[in-house]
Order: sequence, then C-alpha cells, then structure tokens
Amino acid sequence: MTDEPLSGGCNCGAVRFEVSEPLVSAGYCHCTRCQRRSGSAASPQGNTAPHAFQLLAGRDQLARWSPPDGSEKIFCRSCGSALYSQNPATREVVSVRLGTFDRDPGIRPQYRQFVAYAAPWEQIPDDGLPRYDERRPS
Repeated sequence: MTDEPLSGGCNCGAVRFEVSEPLVSAGYCHCTRCQRRSGSAASPQGNTAPHAFQLLAGRDQLARWSPPDGSEKIFCRSCGSALYSQNPATREVVSVRLGTFDRDPGIRPQYRQFVAYAAPWEQIPDDGLPRYDERRPS
C-alpha cells in the first residue's frame, strides 16, 4: 500500500470511506450469514488496524444488521452494497469487504474460516490457505 489512504465505497457512491493504514489481515469467510449476505460461496474481507477506518460520506445511508451472536453487518441502504462489519466488543477494528475498495488493497486472503459451513454447490479451492472449521483463532 502506498502512503495515501486506501479509499472505497458502495455501488451507488453514497457511502465513501478510507483506511489510513495497511490492512493487517485478510481472509475468506464461508459462514452461512456471509453466503446469504453476499449471494456467493464466501466473503473476502480485510481487517483494519485499530482506528484506521474512517467514514467520509454517507453516514445517513448506512444500515446495520446486528445478529445476536455475531458482528454487525453494515451496508448501504440505497444500493444494498455489503461494506463492512464490526464486532461490538472491538469497534475500533473494521472488517472491510475487499470488493468495496477502489484499487488493489495490497493484501491477499491468508486463510479460510467457517469452512464447516461452506456452500455445498461450490468446492473450496485447493489454494494452500489454512482452513478453520469455525472462526480463525486471533
């Protein structure tokens, strides 16, 4: 990543954000929630350093889904773009969907988590990434 912040946003452009430091990790989530939220077999996401995520525009366009036993899922209420998630216990770290960045985020997925719930209709590729049946240990 260069010295400039990494920017991104939703499909309609109403929500814009930036990440001021390099992402610290990235991975694929194969949980059922991510499958349903994204409409795909897995959700690629990158985790920010604490306090590195800043919302620039569109706060009024954000909607949240807060499952009782997981991280909040934040999306654009206008276009439906899944943008990021936040664990209520550690709000300073944000998990940003890699597809929402304007350019290469400078990191590649390093693991696959919740593979016990992987979609039966798409085989997980044999890519050498570590696999975790549940959440990846921190």
